[in-house]
Amino acid sequence: MSPKALLRLSVVVALVTIVLKGWAGYITHSMGLISDAMESFVNLASAVFALGMVTIATRPADDEHPYGHHKAEYFSSGFEGILIIGAAVAIGWAAIDRLIHPHPLEQLGWGLALSVVSSAFNAGLAFLLFRAAEEHRSIALEADGRHLMADVWTSAAVVVGLLAVLATGWLWLDSVLALGVALNIVREGAHLVWRSSQGLMDQALEPEAQEALHAALDRFVARVPEGPQLRFDDIITRRAGQRRFADLHMHVPGDWPLQRAAALRDGVEQALMDAVPGLRVTLQLLPLTMEARAVQLDGHARTEADGKGAA
Repeated sequence: MSPKALLRLSVVVALVTIVLKGWAGYITHSMGLISDAMESFVNLASAVFALGMVTIATRPADDEHPYGHHKAEYFSSGFEGILIIGAAVAIGWAAIDRLIHPHPLEQLGWGLALSVVSSAFNAGLAFLLFRAAEEHRSIALEADGRHLMADVWTSAAVVVGLLAVLATGWLWLDSVLALGVALNIVREGAHLVWRSSQGLMDQALEPEAQEALHAALDRFVARVPEGPQLRFDDIITRRAGQRRFADLHMHVPGDWPLQRAAALRDGVEQALMDAVPGLRVTLQLLPLTMEARAVQLDGHARTEADGKGAA
């Protein structure tokens, strides 16, 4: 299933869970179930925003965005994290008020059943989102899946807490449970905001992808006759949503014809793209006797070659 189709399904599931959990909270007057229903509104807003950002992220590169629009997914994840934290504040405020002014609970059997059914919907969708996030390398899908799983665990805690209220008769447990829900939501929201900030700051590729990149270079050097005469250095990587980037230098003997060096460069680029899906490679050719050094120009870093390297 495509990311857009999954997020549309997420919107539908969010609407269903709002109805089920809202009904459960209405008939039971349980602050725990009401707080759980409030989080479902966040699920709906997050899914709608994520759908919009994923749609933008799939747009092709243009003159104003030559590297594409892939980072739009990070805005989705960050927005979802902020919404989660906002929902936690609202839940905490309502829980404190209910703690001060307790209210008897009613029809808990029906309320718990509705909560369990809605959690089953969320758990099934979260499983699909996690699988698709790994396949498409989508942080928007991963964020939505994480939020839904947090919702599942929250609902489970609410069910356990309400069973404890039934067993003990302590009404204050319901409000304390809602406060615990709020704290758990804050933790999940903070995690999503942090992940998004790291993506927007051009975080390096995952360790597994970097290992695959270096292994691909080693395999290329081992299989071509010119391998012993090649040297690679200054490897820099970054990721932007589904797209990955790698910049590196390939040093060749200075007396090689340009056509020969360019043909090998094309082979290296293809090997790296085969090893790391979604990779865009920028490979600079340099003679073995030259090194690239970083310089500053109008506040922007670039590289230029000098002749101080060893052969």
